Amino acid sequence: MTADWPLLSLLVWLPIVGGALVLGFGADRAREARWAGLVVALATLLLSIPLYTDFDGSSAVMQFVERHEWIAAINAWYHLGVDGVSVALILLTAFCTVLVLVGAWESIEDRAHQYVASFLILEGMMIGVFAALDALLFYVFFEAMLVPMFIIIGIWGGPRRVYASIKFFLYTFLGSIFMLVGLVYLYLKAGNWELAQWALLPLNATEQMWLFFAFLVAFAVKVPMWPVHTWLPDAHVEAPTGGSVILAAIMLKIGGYGFLRFSLPVTPDASQEWAWLVIALSLVAVIYVGLVALVQEDMKKLIAYSSISHMGFVTLGTFIAFALVREAGNADAARLGLQGAMVQMVSHGFISGAMFSCVGVLYDRMHSRMIRDYGGVANSMPWFAALFVLFAMANSGLPGTSGFVGEFMVIIAAFQANPWFAVLAGLTLVIGAAYTLWLVKRVIFGEVANQEVRELKDIDAREAFVLCAFAVAVLLVGVWPAPLIELMDASLAALADHISAGKL
Repeated sequence: MTADWPLLSLLVWLPIVGGALVLGFGADRAREARWAGLVVALATLLLSIPLYTDFDGSSAVMQFVERHEWIAAINAWYHLGVDGVSVALILLTAFCTVLVLVGAWESIEDRAHQYVASFLILEGMMIGVFAALDALLFYVFFEAMLVPMFIIIGIWGGPRRVYASIKFFLYTFLGSIFMLVGLVYLYLKAGNWELAQWALLPLNATEQMWLFFAFLVAFAVKVPMWPVHTWLPDAHVEAPTGGSVILAAIMLKIGGYGFLRFSLPVTPDASQEWAWLVIALSLVAVIYVGLVALVQEDMKKLIAYSSISHMGFVTLGTFIAFALVREAGNADAARLGLQGAMVQMVSHGFISGAMFSCVGVLYDRMHSRMIRDYGGVANSMPWFAALFVLFAMANSGLPGTSGFVGEFMVIIAAFQANPWFAVLAGLTLVIGAAYTLWLVKRVIFGEVANQEVRELKDIDAREAFVLCAFAVAVLLVGVWPAPLIELMDASLAALADHISAGKL
């Protein structure tokens, strides 16, 4: 389905151009810069709505397609298009960017115009990743989005921001070098950069194996999977609140999206062969990293480790699909695993974004993220406490919240592959409840810990808007996940069938 008007190009370039224009306001017109940035972000969100309303969920073909010649010498095209998976992630990106800019309205005073511009440019780059159908274009967006996040952490981060930003950049950049080698090999073999044609490219077992590991290294760092996860806690702790929200809610999803776009369709046989490795690493992340979260004393670091643990469900659900196809030829159960992984990605975006926003609300008041400095917050901030507890319950996988839906679907799929996978995966519900409720008990409930907590003021209208928007999303997906599942169903069903058919 070719676009009648360049909707995807507008979604990609409106925030990028808008961000560049916001820079022109300068440091002395911070208020105007904030309003201009918010208008651009809201316009991007409104433009993303037709992606959902006009999308044909019954079709697995790419829609809203745009294709123009880009670099003729190497047969590279400016080629954009979306399926149900892309639409869900673009909507998530546009939604979270608006809330990030509103959330930082008063907390960021230094170089506010640059802060707003960085997030707008980052938004455009991330939408470009989700919409690119040309592998070279995908890679350009994939690498370019590192720059604004590097700036966000390095300028507006905490005391160790330079260390954290460099570590973030080196981990993700070095991982993507392996992907670039794989992309160049596929280009030389196919003569083009078209992802759809690469999915049909005949590759022998050896070629698939090397390409699989090239993609695995790149996307495992991005997710991040154990043991290449160590950059994330540092990045989260040092990043400003908005940086942590986007990092957890959107950027981690690009790793999972990469598996769906490259590993599964291009190397289906190698992915089936090595699914056990990714499943094992995912289970380690789900269990071990969850236990690490249990002993953290810094709220942001605890939520960062929680993110790694919950993102383990994404890779688990994705590669459980391979195991199901390989062992039993069960394409329906594989489809369930993929659906669960995708619902978990979207759900985690809402929950992690909300949790980091809550920490930001407390930090703006007390300038501390240490759990020991709090206690009895519910006595002085009852509305905030109610929302914080809701997000904590969602993080624990409480039925009726979005945190339950994706994890439950992955566990059902895992049980069909191997009951022990389901048992081990289910442990995260226990461990997640342990570290999340332990956090709630020490921060929200109990006697008021000190005079500073006693004098805290409850959330204002701006903060309430941000947290309530996240709360509505968490409850809506938890109570009524059908629209999200139906949006992605045809695309994931076609992917499961492709895995089942293989190339060998």
